[in-house]
Amino acid sequence: MPDLRWNQEIWDAYDWRAGGEEWSGPWGSSTAQWFTTVLPRLGGVLPARRVLEIGPGFGRFTRFLVPLAGSYVGVDLSGRCVAACAERFADHPQATFFQNDGRSLECVVEQRFDLVFSYDTLVHAEYEVMGAYLSQLVPLLGSSGVAFIHHSNMGALPQAQSRANRAATVSAEVVEQLVRLSGGRVLIQETVAWEPETLSDCYTTFCSASGHPELQTLYLADAQAFERETRSARERFQHYLMLGGPPAPTESR
Repeated sequence: MPDLRWNQEIWDAYDWRAGGEEWSGPWGSSTAQWFTTVLPRLGGVLPARRVLEIGPGFGRFTRFLVPLAGSYVGVDLSGRCVAACAERFADHPQATFFQNDGRSLECVVEQRFDLVFSYDTLVHAEYEVMGAYLSQLVPLLGSSGVAFIHHSNMGALPQAQSRANRAATVSAEVVEQLVRLSGGRVLIQETVAWEPETLSDCYTTFCSASGHPELQTLYLADAQAFERETRSARERFQHYLMLGGPPAPTESR
């Protein structure tokens, strides 16, 4: 099971020459992934005045969030990632980056956010870390703010073999319980399969207990989402991207 020490050692020592672009390989590029998988799930809350991202890495999706945010804060366990993002987004005065200990959000405790975002990061967070984050995240949400987090669902599949170091003690049900205990309410919970027929991952969108009273909780389970969205990105959206010319080479850091 990945713990905080594992996470810090892995990402501080990781070969970041591709900037994390390798994880968007099934989509063809991170741009195609953003527009076919991520943005459709965030379109109702972007642009946003205040955005918090947990685990920006080298800024794979940060580059899309920053221009859509009045103010942006990125928090990461890895000092290398914080330094790389601070350099990459130095020309964006609304963007600030902090290194944390992998579970504390003390650096933003006085702020309130319209969107909290985390993708491809908290899938490695086990129960204790997830509980620590969620207990802090709900109070950080503004009155109409929402959080969108991508996390593991392996806790619901005790007989399945974990993929890519997904946390074994976290599931959609566990996260919903933690959100409720923290004073929040789940709006949308979508379990998806990164591999055929194994709903290993989950997207959970939540708000404060009094937020968005007009919305009932929506539960979705889609074993074909990954295959459908990545195929569409490769065969359709990636082709549209070429209208703008060949993609710029990925910077090495």
